[in-house]
Amino acid sequence: MTQERAIRTRARVVQAASVEFDQLGYEGTSLARINKAAGTTLGALTFHFPTKQALADAVEQRSSASTRQVVAAVLSTPRPALASVVELTLALARLLREDVCVRAAARLARERPASQTPWPAEWLPVLEELFRRAQDERGMRPGSDPRAALALAAQLVMGTEAQLHNPGALSRAMGENPVAQLTQIWNLVLCGLAVKRAGDQAPTLGAQ
Repeated sequence: MTQERAIRTRARVVQAASVEFDQLGYEGTSLARINKAAGTTLGALTFHFPTKQALADAVEQRSSASTRQVVAAVLSTPRPALASVVELTLALARLLREDVCVRAAARLARERPASQTPWPAEWLPVLEELFRRAQDERGMRPGSDPRAALALAAQLVMGTEAQLHNPGALSRAMGENPVAQLTQIWNLVLCGLAVKRAGDQAPTLGAQ
């Protein structure tokens, strides 16, 4: 029973830390704030996580597990590599919107250069490989640079994270659903990126 209680306490603290890191960033978050949000004692918190850095590491580890599941789910469906690129970026955008731990980890990756498990490391190499496959499949126009395409996809994902943390004028102008916005952007990009063969229509994506 004591072990079960310790597991619940640890999970509650990590969840509270995710919310605080998501809202205030690494420097703006304190163990005292996390302790208050978690509703536990400072002794219990520091027993599991003696430092703020240890808590940030735990948030990133939980986020990594969630992100790996999403990546695996996308890759488990057979489809052209370029379609997998699009689906993965949309899945990551949904994950950012719905999972505070992932949003916190994405912010921590920007604010902690020495992060042990930076969030982009869970999906950026996968996108890189998918673009190489797309080129091998001749799914991209001749002359398309996979590195530039990777940079585009990465910017779209990280731009979604930035928008979620700082909605501002962009959300007011385009709406508050970043996944729908990303879908619209990909519809535009695919018209110029995907190969159009005789009798084919340019690939488009439905609303999310």
